[in-house]
Amino acid sequence: MNFNRRQVLWAGGGIGAAALLAACNGGNNTASSDSGGTPRKGGTLRIGALGRASAITRDPHGNQGNESDYLIIALVYDTLTAPGLKKNTVGRLATSWKPSKDLRTWRFTLAKGATFHDGTPVTADDVVWSLRRLRNTPAGPARLPGIKAEHITAEGRDTVALVSDYANAELPMLTRLTTFILKKNTPDKDIAKAPGTGPFTLDWYRGGNARLLRNDHWHGGQVYLDAVEVTMFESPQAMANAMLSGQIDVASNAGAVAARTAATRKDIHVIRRPNDMAMPIVMRTSSGPFADPRVRAAMKLVVDREAMVKQVLSGYGAVANDILGTADPDYAKSIPQRPRDLTKAKQLLTEAKFDLSRTYELVTTEDIAGLAESATLFASQAREAGIRINVTKQESGTFYAKTWLKGDLYTNYWGTNDSVVFFASKTMTTGAGQNEADWSDKDFDAAYHEVIATAAPKARATALRNLQQIEHDDSGYLLWGMADGIDLAAPKVHNLPKLPGYGRVQLEKVWLAQ
Repeated sequence: MNFNRRQVLWAGGGIGAAALLAACNGGNNTASSDSGGTPRKGGTLRIGALGRASAITRDPHGNQGNESDYLIIALVYDTLTAPGLKKNTVGRLATSWKPSKDLRTWRFTLAKGATFHDGTPVTADDVVWSLRRLRNTPAGPARLPGIKAEHITAEGRDTVALVSDYANAELPMLTRLTTFILKKNTPDKDIAKAPGTGPFTLDWYRGGNARLLRNDHWHGGQVYLDAVEVTMFESPQAMANAMLSGQIDVASNAGAVAARTAATRKDIHVIRRPNDMAMPIVMRTSSGPFADPRVRAAMKLVVDREAMVKQVLSGYGAVANDILGTADPDYAKSIPQRPRDLTKAKQLLTEAKFDLSRTYELVTTEDIAGLAESATLFASQAREAGIRINVTKQESGTFYAKTWLKGDLYTNYWGTNDSVVFFASKTMTTGAGQNEADWSDKDFDAAYHEVIATAAPKARATALRNLQQIEHDDSGYLLWGMADGIDLAAPKVHNLPKLPGYGRVQLEKVWLAQ
């Protein structure tokens, strides 16, 4: 997953400013399926995850194009914080954090006794080096928005200070994402085999597949599995077939088609994470045929959202309203659902003098189940408004090199249902490193900064609704629906996480029945 857009796997659930303003204690407070008995140590979990050989990357701070690579990285390395069940943000490598009065400086305290897999103690200097390395990647400004590398400093051996350019009540949320910690001064040539601090150590890695062993000295507590074997599959179908034939114990993000098939099998459990994945169509706003906001509004009126959910997701999902972050407690349900209105769409296209004589390219990939199908169905629906669209499928590597952040019209997905502010900071504010639609709106930027500088819940909710209204009306995102996340698991597998994003790959509490 691209640490930028998809598994941003990261972080599940919306975040509230009030929960962040107090020092937060960590622990593995993650949501998971019912344990169904007393946890026991032992056994090897065989798990399948999607990926392509052409998109493999081993760098924890790189752009992750494969779910398989992200899964491995997330088990070997720790982020500072993680999504939780009772709290939206809980500790991982950091156990607590506290802001200054002006909400610009946040101090994170590291877990006592945390060590790298080679036995070396983790220090604040390691964290500072890792975060600065992350910040200096091409996507760094989006991963740690508002924080310059030189403003990440150590205060003693166990405290790290992050100073934002502006007041930010939401800053701890950002550290749930790709803040994987490495040893200070690890050479780039050694990154792939660098020891982590996570619940599993790397035994071997071959062409996207890996075997991980339990870290008995993990600072986060008991790890039950002896080992995790990760197998990379190039298609959801191949992974589902391996699950159905008993070659793997878990099929991660298997998709709706596999869920329908598995629903008839008593030997396979379907684990469903409602509204887990955003699958928007992105329209470039700065130039090209969709720069006129009237054209973008018309495109959003063309789509038949109910049909998309029913046909693309087989009903395993929900209609969305062109606002990213539907899990946010302050998601603006009061904004009326945009209906399908072909008459209004045609009127807007006429007013904008949109060229209906040409054919427009919609670029998509087959990275996840349903993505290419969503493009094809939307193209069919658009023809009813006189818009001719040709769907072009690109291989994942080509897509991220040539189309993502550059194309006029393309599909995308975010494998986490995170907060409105999370998506705003990463994908919509002016200059954001992952501004997929190249959108720049001064009113939106002002609304965003008002939200993150506001701690009072009622005032924040009001400001956040205003931000969402602007996004709904003018952004380059056509978010027609939210797909459920679906894992398939053998009956012997217990306590699989049910949180989206980074929470979904925290397997340290999974255990196997005999």
